[in-house]
Amino acid sequence: MSTRRAVVTGASSGIGAATVRLFRSHGWDVVGVARRTERLEALAAETGASVFTADLTVQDQVDALRDHLAATGPIHTLVNNAGGAFGMASVEDSDPEDWARMFDVNVVAVQRVTSALLPLLRDGAREGGHADIVMLSSIAGLVPYEGGGGYNASKFALHAVTGVLRLELVGEPIRIIEVAPGMVKTDEFSLTRFGGDRARADAVYAGVDNPLLAEDIAEVIVLASELPGHVNLDLVTVKPVAQAAPHKVARVPLTPKG
Repeated sequence: MSTRRAVVTGASSGIGAATVRLFRSHGWDVVGVARRTERLEALAAETGASVFTADLTVQDQVDALRDHLAATGPIHTLVNNAGGAFGMASVEDSDPEDWARMFDVNVVAVQRVTSALLPLLRDGAREGGHADIVMLSSIAGLVPYEGGGGYNASKFALHAVTGVLRLELVGEPIRIIEVAPGMVKTDEFSLTRFGGDRARADAVYAGVDNPLLAEDIAEVIVLASELPGHVNLDLVTVKPVAQAAPHKVARVPLTPKG
């Protein structure tokens, strides 16, 4: 079989960029997809990955991605990583536009991409014995927390979509893998959530002993994708040791008691 090929969305930064780097270091062909062409081109120069600029909330651009990929071969792994959080207001005080943006990128865009690329994943399964769809959800899609209403709702929805897709594709050699990270310190996630307020973004991680990094989540994604084809990691929750739950985080050095 030829080299396996992965498509990674949200590849211009954070978990997506780290996943592209790790897949490439393992010898995979990789296509990184994101909106920011300049960042994608830098990642391509660094890693040798292929890249494609697209806004996945726009159907025409998803269709263009599908057509580009179809012209260059099958897909063996799709990593639906693109997403984001906007705001942390209460349900009462939230801006509905923030909620609409989160559902558009965290849920509807995932449907657009998955539907468009499933035929190519089936081609990959015929060639390589199996294919994978990796959903990047969040522990916010499993446990609600105050101020998380819109983000919780969108990630709970993605968790549900993942379960439905697994039921709908049963009988095909396509693994549906959900990776649900907890606290991950990246350059942009919290900064975007708080509208560029650096102090509020930094406060999220203040005092936390070793929050997860993007590279830690990339390790899980690549591990799950490289397991034998009959082994499916349905749901992997990944948190730093300092985090017991979304709302329960130790902000002191981790030390044994006594």
